Amino acid sequence: MTGGPANTARTGMLEASASACRVAAMLLLALMCALVVGQVIARNLIDTGMPWADELSRFCGVAIVFLCIPLLALRGQHVAVDMVPMMLPDRYRRWVSSVVELLVLCFAGLALWALYAFLGRAWKFATPTLGIPNWVFYAPAIIGFVLLAVVTVARLAALLFGRSLEPSDKALP
Repeated sequence: MTGGPANTARTGMLEASASACRVAAMLLLALMCALVVGQVIARNLIDTGMPWADELSRFCGVAIVFLCIPLLALRGQHVAVDMVPMMLPDRYRRWVSSVVELLVLCFAGLALWALYAFLGRAWKFATPTLGIPNWVFYAPAIIGFVLLAVVTVARLAALLFGRSLEPSDKALP
C-alpha cells in the first residue's frame, strides 16, 4: 500500500503496532515453551506438578494467536482461498477483495461486540489457578481484533483509492 506521506505514516504506524504484537507473541511463545518444559521436568524429576503453569501456558497460546492476526492481515499473509479471485480481471478482483475486506471488518466488529458482551458480565471474575482477571486474560483478543479492524479499514481504503493489496513478498522474520 503506497501513497502520500499521510498514507505512509499511517501504514508505518500500523506496521509498528503489528510488529509490537509480533514481538509480544514471540516472548509469549518462549514463555509457553519454558512453562511446558518446566512442567515436564517438575512432574518427571521432582515428582511435583505446577498447576499454574498449564493455565499460564494456555493464556500464552491464546494470546499468540490473537496478537499475530493484525500483522498477517496487514501483510496479506493470512490464510486465503484466492484461486478464483486471482483468475478474475483486475476490476472484478478489486470488487471481490472489497467484499472480503468488508466481511472481515464485520467479523472483527462482531467479535469485539461479543467480547464486550461477555466481559460485561465476566470482567470481575478471575481464572481459577492464577487469579488472572478475565479482562487481562482476554485483552490480547481485544487488542488483536481492534487492530484487525483498523488494518481492514486501511486495506479497504487502499482498494477504494486504487492501490494494490498484493501480498507482501517479505517473509516473516
